[in-house]
Amino acid sequence: MSGPPGIWVIGAGGHGKVAVATLLAAGRRILGIFDDDPARHGETVLGLAVVGATPPAGWWRGRPDHGFAAVGDNAMRRALGALLPADRWATAVHPAATVHESAAVAPGTLVCAQAVIQPGARIGPHCIVNTAAVVEHDCRVEAFCHLAPRSCLAGGATAGEGAFVGAGATVIPGIALGAGSVVGAGAAVVRDVPAGTTVVGVPARPAANKRIVA
Repeated sequence: MSGPPGIWVIGAGGHGKVAVATLLAAGRRILGIFDDDPARHGETVLGLAVVGATPPAGWWRGRPDHGFAAVGDNAMRRALGALLPADRWATAVHPAATVHESAAVAPGTLVCAQAVIQPGARIGPHCIVNTAAVVEHDCRVEAFCHLAPRSCLAGGATAGEGAFVGAGATVIPGIALGAGSVVGAGAAVVRDVPAGTTVVGVPARPAANKRIVA
């Protein structure tokens, strides 16, 4: 009996290393790594070769392989998502993560070690639930979001498409983060955040500039 399809990882940077480690810990078979930086071609990531630039959509047609977009930038993951149908993207869940059986994690998403996804939560495609991040009960996280290490979405909170929640930030229950919004590291979000807005501080307020505090 054949096992799960092999996976081509796209991205050989720091986030790519975490994704590769997570896939290997989950027992997945990685075929190789693509990266668009020529300086990385011929290098290895955790013993796996970086074989060249990301191939175009036509290269994937007719192949049984799956892909995994291992880049931290939300917009770049969105662009890569067009390469393959949704069911051809692998999902990477570290065995040291806790995902309740009633939660849903869409294809292409990375759930890192010690992350917790509680009952009724829904995580969209190509999201990152980073190390020790917490998604509490009944949260909704739309596509291409990034929840940085030790961030927390409390019960019933929502994150719109492409939202970013910085390391150690907390979003209190029921709060809505608009699409493309950014929450700075260590912030405490107590009010809804409009789309495209960056907030920082305790309590979180709109930032004077839009520099992401990861």
